[in-house]
Amino acid sequence: MAKVYFPEQEITKGELIHYYTETAPLILPHLKQSPFVMVRYPEGIDRDFFYQKGCPPQAPKWVTRYTDSRSKHGLTYVVCDQLATLVYLINLGCIEIHSWASSVIKPNYPRWAVFDLDPDPPSGFQETLKVALWLGKILKEIKMNFLVKTSGATGVHILLPLNDLNTYAEVQRGIEGICRFLTRERPEYCTVERSVKNRKGKVYLDYLQNGRGRTMAGIYSVRPTRSGTVSTPLLWEEVVQGVNPDDFNVRTFQKRLEKVGDLSTVMAKNNDFSSILHYFA
Repeated sequence: MAKVYFPEQEITKGELIHYYTETAPLILPHLKQSPFVMVRYPEGIDRDFFYQKGCPPQAPKWVTRYTDSRSKHGLTYVVCDQLATLVYLINLGCIEIHSWASSVIKPNYPRWAVFDLDPDPPSGFQETLKVALWLGKILKEIKMNFLVKTSGATGVHILLPLNDLNTYAEVQRGIEGICRFLTRERPEYCTVERSVKNRKGKVYLDYLQNGRGRTMAGIYSVRPTRSGTVSTPLLWEEVVQGVNPDDFNVRTFQKRLEKVGDLSTVMAKNNDFSSILHYFA
């Protein structure tokens, strides 16, 4: 428990477990039916890390598992559906939360879509927030329910809860359509160019994140940054006025919750994705 995961702030494994234990009632509803992908930092954020998809052979019997029928080698994932499993994963060095967008019940039909906004320097968080504002206005215009959150680093995620009736391919096509529409409207600010060298300091709209098995930092996930920042849902006023993502971290987050409550409850209001397919695909 005394192992230091974040040297600069001296945040220990025990402190990280405390954060996740306190926040688990808000986190687990978004994870409990989805395959979990481990990103392990066993010696902390300044040392080597590695990805691990398969459930460790030595995992306790009470850990829920899911075997992907489409995996060539029958890959079996952890399903983080209880606090004990979450603590077990953090003990393995899983500082971050990464899960599929779909459930083990309907693995080919995502429960949410994402706009993953990633700035290319010299663009940074504030430029990304501006793009999120424009995307949000488009989504409001077509009456979509959505959540804007910090990535925990310099990026922004916009999540659309879905009724899991559309395939990953359909969802990706619709999100790509909106992204390309915005890049035509604001070509000086954003791009869908996959090549980093061709992004020219713009905000990259990564619609490819809407793919089967793709993951990103989840709601309320801690990130491997110097201060242990947290991927934090934002009020719409904060998107409009601007915020500092470094203000949301392991040690300040409880005060944040006391102030604004659990903004992730918006994810319980599912959208009908057919309107996006009709207008943008």
